[in-house]
Amino acid sequence: MAPVAAIERAVFADPWSANDFTECLAAGAPFLVAVVGRAVAGYAVAHCAADEGEVLNLGVAQPHRRGGVGRALVERVLDTLQGRGVRVVYLDVRESNVAARRLYESLGFVEVGRRARYYRRPVEDAVILRAAIPAAGVSAKL
Repeated sequence: MAPVAAIERAVFADPWSANDFTECLAAGAPFLVAVVGRAVAGYAVAHCAADEGEVLNLGVAQPHRRGGVGRALVERVLDTLQGRGVRVVYLDVRESNVAARRLYESLGFVEVGRRARYYRRPVEDAVILRAAIPAAGVSAKL
């Protein structure tokens, strides 16, 4: 858990605690870790209930950014959620995080709303994104 928590602290101004990650694991939340060589390069944590899911957290270590780790994690977490019967996935992203928003949009996420002043450090709006996950052999349309 220490490498994930270290990435979290390096990447986010208002990071999750190591205990937050431990609780997600204990609850059976989809929790994926990307390893490049012998190093933890990134992680993704999601949640699901019925046919809806949410990407709760995604972090990629600085040396591994722009190398496909984030994309691979999101693709894998979407596959994991699909396997659990999820058909719609949501996530929040900082309004100013253009790189992340482009990544999510390239994976089929679209803006569906905003949360005013959601983030605390610094204070900033969150953009709510949604993507449909098709059932096997079915086209996704919202």
